[in-house]
Amino acid sequence: MNKNKNIQNKSNFSSPLGARGSSWLRGFILVFAGLFIGWLFFHSNNKATDKQQVTSEAKKQIWTCAMHPQIRMDHPGKCPICGMELIPLTEYNSDAKMDSDAIHFSKDAMELANVATSIVSFHQPVKDVRLYGKVQADERLLQNQVAQFSGRIEKLMVNFTGEPVRKGQLLALIYSPELVTAQQELLEAAKSKASQPEIYEAACEKLLQWKLTPNQVAQIENSGRVKTNFEVYANTSGIVIARRVNTGDYVSEGAVLFDVANLSDVWVLFNAYESDLPFLKVGNKIDFTLEALPGVNFSANIKFINPVIDPVTRVANVRVEVSNAGGKLKPEMFASGIVRANLNEYKDKLVIPASAVLWTGKRSIVYVKQPNTKEMNFKMREIEIGPKLGNSYVVMSGLNEGEEIITDGTFSVDAAAQLAGKPSMMNRNQPEIKKADGMTGMKI
Repeated sequence: MNKNKNIQNKSNFSSPLGARGSSWLRGFILVFAGLFIGWLFFHSNNKATDKQQVTSEAKKQIWTCAMHPQIRMDHPGKCPICGMELIPLTEYNSDAKMDSDAIHFSKDAMELANVATSIVSFHQPVKDVRLYGKVQADERLLQNQVAQFSGRIEKLMVNFTGEPVRKGQLLALIYSPELVTAQQELLEAAKSKASQPEIYEAACEKLLQWKLTPNQVAQIENSGRVKTNFEVYANTSGIVIARRVNTGDYVSEGAVLFDVANLSDVWVLFNAYESDLPFLKVGNKIDFTLEALPGVNFSANIKFINPVIDPVTRVANVRVEVSNAGGKLKPEMFASGIVRANLNEYKDKLVIPASAVLWTGKRSIVYVKQPNTKEMNFKMREIEIGPKLGNSYVVMSGLNEGEEIITDGTFSVDAAAQLAGKPSMMNRNQPEIKKADGMTGMKI
């Protein structure tokens, strides 16, 4: 009986401890199992993510030729055109809205390449036409001093080119045998002018035809002596621009002795090329300067445009008239002028900076920022340009007001587009062709 009691007491003593131990063991097993399952789940997920990133990067990695960017392949090799080693090229499609033909530029890349953009807008088209020319004497104020009778130059009173003369100034003395004979006839006719007035009047008229004045004829008649040397007087004031005779020369009636130019008013003749003529009109204002007078500005209106183009120089003269009372403007001085011509026929057209346009000879292209994108993505676009306005172009078609285009660094963007195999100045948007070795390229 005592033995059974002891056994019962032992059983009552050990059962609480056994139950508590089993509970701890089950809890430990559950925690361990949870940690193990979590480790398996997250480890496999990380591997899948890494695998996806590697796969994505592998898809982005392409290879191209530095000399022929239209060649593109998904593994390294040699260019099938030139044999050069291909270089890796990574395309970034960070913007889902980015056009496949567009080129992406980060802000840092734009700063390094000095790329700047501006908004396309309407401006009053004003073309600056630059002209070059020379000061010339006014042709209407040129005079030739001629000999009214034939004879020998006995003395020249004006001896060099550039000498100023005044109207009525004595220029030369001429001995004329014809005038000697005519004077003798006058003196003989004067003796019988009462009985034969017709002969006397004919003798006087003969001398007057040689441009002798009535006063000179009267002096000859009153003196009763034959005059051997006759004076030649200037018929205008100006500057001698050419001396055509020397002392002792024999000259015929009407021979030119001197060329005299009146420089109180002068012309400035500018040379206008064929391409500039459509923008020049009579009445346009020209602002010009002279190399000989730095810092002095002149302005005048166009008075005449030569309708005939010189067959050798391929230019037409554009003439302005300038007062030269002070004599500062001298013939053959070089002048440079500018005409600001308003092109009213293009007043409804867009105007963009000339630096924005890449011109291939047949095509004119610009790079336009893609709309509705946060990043700087640019796509090439062909446009039609009109006349050049100094540092800008008139746009005939291809752009809309408000679009954003690259105005500085256009060539850098185009070079990046060429390297990426995108449509560019030298590479139009054309379909890819498959090659036997797995490479792809663009038709050129």
